[in-house]
Amino acid sequence: MQERIEGKWIDCFARVFNLCKVQKGDEIAILSETQSRPVNVQLSELALLRLGARPFHVVLPTPPQSVGVPIRSTGATDAIQRSKPVLAALTAAPMVIDVTVEGMVHAPETREVLAAGSRILYVSNEHPELLERCAPDPALKPKVELGRDMLRRAKVMHVTSDAGTDLRIDVEGAFVGGGWGVVDQPGTFSHWPGGLVAGFPKAGAVNGRIVMDRGDINLTFKRYLESPVELRFEKDYAVEIKGDGLDAELMRSYFAVWGDKNAYASSHVGWGMNPAARWDALTMYDRSQVNGTEQRAFAGNFLFSTGANEHANRYTLGHFDLPMRNCTITLDNTTVVRKGVLQGDLA
Repeated sequence: MQERIEGKWIDCFARVFNLCKVQKGDEIAILSETQSRPVNVQLSELALLRLGARPFHVVLPTPPQSVGVPIRSTGATDAIQRSKPVLAALTAAPMVIDVTVEGMVHAPETREVLAAGSRILYVSNEHPELLERCAPDPALKPKVELGRDMLRRAKVMHVTSDAGTDLRIDVEGAFVGGGWGVVDQPGTFSHWPGGLVAGFPKAGAVNGRIVMDRGDINLTFKRYLESPVELRFEKDYAVEIKGDGLDAELMRSYFAVWGDKNAYASSHVGWGMNPAARWDALTMYDRSQVNGTEQRAFAGNFLFSTGANEHANRYTLGHFDLPMRNCTITLDNTTVVRKGVLQGDLA
């Protein structure tokens, strides 16, 4: 597939920005870096112009590698590096289109930009065909908001599966977020593709085990598992990583390379809600064409991650996002996902 400007993709970006309430004359910042996907930067500009907005570009050099290992799937761009002029530009704009490689999901500057009243839409680093397929659907908004509210009210999340997962998470007081791919209010953040609910538990909240089965996904590697991997957690930290196949071996190697205890810790937990996102779509793209956000959002997956959790005062560059199928997720006494299927009004 070619990464070139297509009229249908300008139309698609314009529809999404229109849902974000971009108005004629709005001065919208497009934040990118030198390794950003050029076609998405260009489509953002052309779509904003079509809506009569006044886009301007903030382009930053992609920083040098800080460690001797590939860094993937962090959701925390390090391109801004607390630059005061850059932050002045972003906080002055009513909306920021984030087309950096990793995005501002967990970037240290995000809170400051949102606190200024700017809203941020991260256009995930995907081929435009994927963005077109997973364009935001307004029908998803009330379902994501309901799921977010349910997680905020819950005290305990219990996750089980026939593969052997049995994980208990104290989610009382957790920082909870979720989005459907649109930002239409000041100080809000979402990413496209959207459609998931996730919480960052407080320290010491995660205990038990997850068993990743064949067909579950390690998004840091953009790889479907071909052999089971079991991770046992005690007070947030993976204390045992079991498995005889290559998948477990690769995970143990990537965990260990950081030399950082926090790389072994849990990060966020949640579930996917987007019926347009497909579990199997990763097979259709080269690794360079996708960022894996679709697989984070496919309906009914249990999304477990390891690495940084700023709400538990843990920071590290090592990160795994691990969407798992066929899990049952219970909040207190309410089942929100049963064997990989959304339940009740969430479906």
